[in-house]
Parts: sequence; structure tokens; C-alpha cells
Amino acid sequence: MTLTPTVNQPFYPSADGEPVAETYAHLYALLTTLEVLRQYLLGRQATVLGDQFLYYAQGFPRLRVAPDVMVIFDVEPGGRDNYKIWEEGQVPVAIFEMTSPGTQQQDTGFKKTLYEQLAVQEYWLFDPKGEWIEEQLRGHRLRGESYEPITDSRSEPLQLRLTVEGELIGFYREDSGEKLLIPDELAAALRSEVKARSSAQERAEQAEQRAEQAEQRAEQAEQRAAQMEDMLARYRDSFGELAD
Repeated sequence: MTLTPTVNQPFYPSADGEPVAETYAHLYALLTTLEVLRQYLLGRQATVLGDQFLYYAQGFPRLRVAPDVMVIFDVEPGGRDNYKIWEEGQVPVAIFEMTSPGTQQQDTGFKKTLYEQLAVQEYWLFDPKGEWIEEQLRGHRLRGESYEPITDSRSEPLQLRLTVEGELIGFYREDSGEKLLIPDELAAALRSEVKARSSAQERAEQAEQRAEQAEQRAEQAEQRAAQMEDMLARYRDSFGELAD
């Protein structure tokens, strides 16, 4: 009996035990960016992943990076434990890193060079606390094989305009100017909508009550008029026509 030797497949971990973010501000910026873009791309062949390993060389599990937020088009929607470029067939179109003085060197050195070589269309650095990027948000757009600074505050692949709003990135649709709401804003908008609907319903109920009351008054007036006509008819029967 001949046994076919088995080939050990490389193991591609999904975690390294390192913290997701350096500070709460960085974590919150990461999570809100992730959720806002995930909601924006619902229904499209795209996925948005946060702080998950991006493997870019098959057979070499050590060759990996964990972008804070990455957007990938033309792939199956939904989450992944990790992302292998050779399996999915697509590289991210946009990557966001929540940067700090502690990660500045890697963010502007190794990661920028890697994303450039992988042909990631846009690379955004966001400094929530403004510790080393004075304007807080800095973008790079691929032109040919090299990154150029983004000067128009636009994400071309995402068709969004980006702004700095405190310690968060604000995203606005280019087609309508509508802001993509963060979870807190969505909750506030929902409460406002519920309150508005409740007020409208209350006004409708009050209007209905007023209409019912007006109808009742009209019926009562009609009844009084009928009673007076009846009394007048009986008077005529008893005393004849009234003198002018």
C-alpha cells in the first residue's frame, strides 16, 4: 500500500494578541469609520474589515499587515477572520489608519510603501488627537505606481467627501451632499423621527377629536332647530298663524 505524503499547509492566524487600538479615541474612530462605511456599502459587492490581518503573499504567513479599516470592492459581502489577497482576487481600494506618534514611523514608512506596491488606490491617515498631523486627516491617492497627496478631500473610489469632525472622520455623499451618520447620530435621528411621528399622530388625533366635536355640535344644533320647528308647528295648530 502506497501512502501519499501530506504537505503541511501554512497556518494563517487571525489574531496576534495585540490591542486593537492605542487609545479610546483611536478605537472609537476605528469603529465608527468601520460601521459608517459598512452601512454605506450595504447591498453592494463589497466588504469593510477592521483591524484584521491582510495576507499578501501566499505561503508566507509572516507577510501580513492589519489595517485599521480597509474597503474591498468586487468581493462577497460580509466579515472575514482574515483576508488573503490570492483567495479573494482583489486588493483593498481604500485603507484608513488611525495614526499616532507611536505608529507614525510605520504608518508613513513600511505601510505606505506596502500599500503603494499592492496598488491600494487610496491610503488615509487620521490622527484623532492631532498629535502629529496638524490637519488631522491626510490622504494619498495612487497615480501610476506612486502615491500623491490628496488635496480635494475626496475619496474617488468611495465617491465620498471627507472632513474632520472633532476626533472622527465625517463622510458625505458626493451625489447628494448627505452625511453618513455615525451610530450615535443614527440613534438621535431615530428618536427625533419617532418623536415627530408621535407628535403628528397626536395632532391628527386632536384634529379628529375636534372634527367629532364639531359634528356633535352640528347635530345638536340640528336637533334644537328640529325641536323649535316642532314647537312652532304645535303652536300654529293651537293658535293659528303668528301675526307679522
